[in-house]
Amino acid sequence: MSTYRVLHRTTYAYSDEVSSSYGRAYLTPREFPGQRLLAHDIQIEPGPSDRSAGPDVYGNSTTYFHVTQAHQRLVVTAESLVDVDPPPPPDADLPWEQARPTASTGPLAVEFTFDLTPPEITADVAAYAARSFTPGRPLIEAVTELNSRIHHDFHYRTGSTTVSTSVADVFAAREGVCQDFARLAAACLRSHGLAARYVSGYLATDPPPGRERMIGADATHAWTAVWTPTTWLPFDPTNNQLPDERYTTLAWGRDYQDVAPLRGIIYTEAATSTIDVSVDVAPVG
Repeated sequence: MSTYRVLHRTTYAYSDEVSSSYGRAYLTPREFPGQRLLAHDIQIEPGPSDRSAGPDVYGNSTTYFHVTQAHQRLVVTAESLVDVDPPPPPDADLPWEQARPTASTGPLAVEFTFDLTPPEITADVAAYAARSFTPGRPLIEAVTELNSRIHHDFHYRTGSTTVSTSVADVFAAREGVCQDFARLAAACLRSHGLAARYVSGYLATDPPPGRERMIGADATHAWTAVWTPTTWLPFDPTNNQLPDERYTTLAWGRDYQDVAPLRGIIYTEAATSTIDVSVDVAPVG
């Protein structure tokens, strides 16, 4: 078990006053077998006139706020203390075809097999996935190979995409960031009738002694999970590995748009704005 203190600060600066700002935050780590939230707090400056929190349709904790005080700077700081256990070993023998959920075997997972709108499953994506998902192959072997292929075939380049970049464009450019690779992996799984979650979270900033620093530290990270009859199996194509106790899960959904860490609407005459995000995930004890 590892315990982490997570500090996630987002600062917006505007060239003119903002008269009203509505925000929705997915900044509260989930609780589930293998992860426990020991303490959590979200500070918003200026202080909101209205604020509420509750679960979304997938059980993620969300925070809504409305700032009515005029401001040119908005700072949202989330601080969490989280215990993370190593995940159990995956089933080594399950053929991937038997991991396709149905209304009887995995009713809550079926939704995660559907393509998105606009569609992300293209002929190229399906053909790319088919190289790994050959008939009768164990799911863990197919997923591990797909994980490795995305890692080696696609170049990680900060700033090469935006949140609206399509999977087809990422596939054609052969570059992107962790969010893009998680979405591509999900599309590959869904192209073969498998259920795929998009997972948002964090990586430990400082690796344990003797371990390499991974891509995605010092920022929010994203990976993918595939449904099996007994559990959801996570995998991280950005770093070509199965997540371990260094991964802290924030939220999961069908896509990035379901669980964006922070989004909102502002009322302003400002012509320009900037955003600065800092993340620190530090081991405790």
